[in-house]
Amino acid sequence: MTKSEKVQFAITTLDEIYPTVPIPLDHRDPYTLLIAVLMSAQSTDVRVNQITPLLFERADNPYAMVKLSVEEIREIIKPVGLSPMKAKGIHGLSEILIEKHNGEVPASFKDLEALPAVGHKTASVVMSQAFGVPAFPVDTHIHRLMYRWGFSNGKNVEQTEKDAKRLFPEALWNKLHLQIIWYGREYSPARGWNLEKDIITRTIGRKTVLEEYYKKASRK
Repeated sequence: MTKSEKVQFAITTLDEIYPTVPIPLDHRDPYTLLIAVLMSAQSTDVRVNQITPLLFERADNPYAMVKLSVEEIREIIKPVGLSPMKAKGIHGLSEILIEKHNGEVPASFKDLEALPAVGHKTASVVMSQAFGVPAFPVDTHIHRLMYRWGFSNGKNVEQTEKDAKRLFPEALWNKLHLQIIWYGREYSPARGWNLEKDIITRTIGRKTVLEEYYKKASRK
């Protein structure tokens, strides 16, 4: 297969498996999505979805959030990990949203990335999932699969994002990044990987990845 044929095979297969794709983090609006994404760093979406209802019951907008102390926020979100840093970020960005953006989450990469504890990936998720602006946030699943499929060199997520945006049509980015995340979780995980289930990697995967898989399998 040519590179373009491999790209099209991945797109077509993902569409067949995930004709509609849910957003992993539960939220009600751009603000609750922003907070949920911030909380998800080095945690799981399942854990975050268990904790955000507790936080949003107390404060689901920046005006209510700043009435809580950083310590109160930290105690609520403790189970997701990195709670001291995340609590400061949540409180700090809520203050800035009130002071500079009339309590609204800005639909701008520049303004989002200027908020405390908000990096490019978090901003990309919010721009894509809350505002429908084409973006391709790269998480560990996308980074892993782009390498396995031979679409990126796997050196860093910045390069993976550039490669994804170069290879995939912009009109598909917002749906496609979610499809790849779900596919990575269900068919091509980092651990317990079963290549027989992973039709995309089995069909178009990088030769060295396939060789390494079968080498490990032969040792078992």
